[in-house]
Amino acid sequence: MLEVQNIKKSFGRLEVLKGISLRVEKGDVVAIIGPSGSGKTTLLRCMNFLERADGGTLVFDQDSFDLAHISKKEIARIRRKTAFVFQNYNLFLNKTALQNVMEGLIVARKLPRSEAEGIARQALEKVGMLDRENHYPRQLSGGQQQRVAIARAIAAQPEIIYFDEPTSALDPELTEEVLAVMRQLADEGMTMLVVTHEMGFARNVSSKVIFMENGVVVEASGSKDFFQRPRQERTKEFLRNISKSPQKEN
Repeated sequence: MLEVQNIKKSFGRLEVLKGISLRVEKGDVVAIIGPSGSGKTTLLRCMNFLERADGGTLVFDQDSFDLAHISKKEIARIRRKTAFVFQNYNLFLNKTALQNVMEGLIVARKLPRSEAEGIARQALEKVGMLDRENHYPRQLSGGQQQRVAIARAIAAQPEIIYFDEPTSALDPELTEEVLAVMRQLADEGMTMLVVTHEMGFARNVSSKVIFMENGVVVEASGSKDFFQRPRQERTKEFLRNISKSPQKEN
């Protein structure tokens, strides 16, 4: 379904991605983990063209694109099949929850307002936020805002959703309500690529785990093998370190 080959990205002299390759099949839930500064978010942003990669190839639905020279038309074509959930929600502060979900459907997808409103309400209901449809972001908790952001993503009916640390700004109770929505999407077969520090989610929900450090993939495997039979010494060290602090079972 989706494959990136040898993706590279530098900011000035700092080489952040040093030739990353990965493959995502339909229905996969891929957790991207690793220490801060390993390039995880930059990888996700390059894959959705929020950053322009310096090199590499993206294959989406059997079509191949040169990431360094991709056209705006090609980017728009791919984005119609994807959605992105940010760690800081990225909601319009002057719009209600319903309006936030509708906005992309009307502006980007050119749907009639009545049709967009129906789709938006269905998406809000799916994430348990329909009773807050007329609330503005300032009237919602962080977890509720993130659920609205997820509703906005699923309203676009994407083939894949990218999540960039969707719970990093939330306290444990609000984290759980967001992860519950993500577990539901996984159970329904939504393809997801998730940058996360939530090891319970990576262990129990994801189908694959990619461990990154210093701009490279250290290890990638099925989630069960990753946690039970890691191959690389750096992976084993990472897992030992995170096991020293209590991990929630998400």
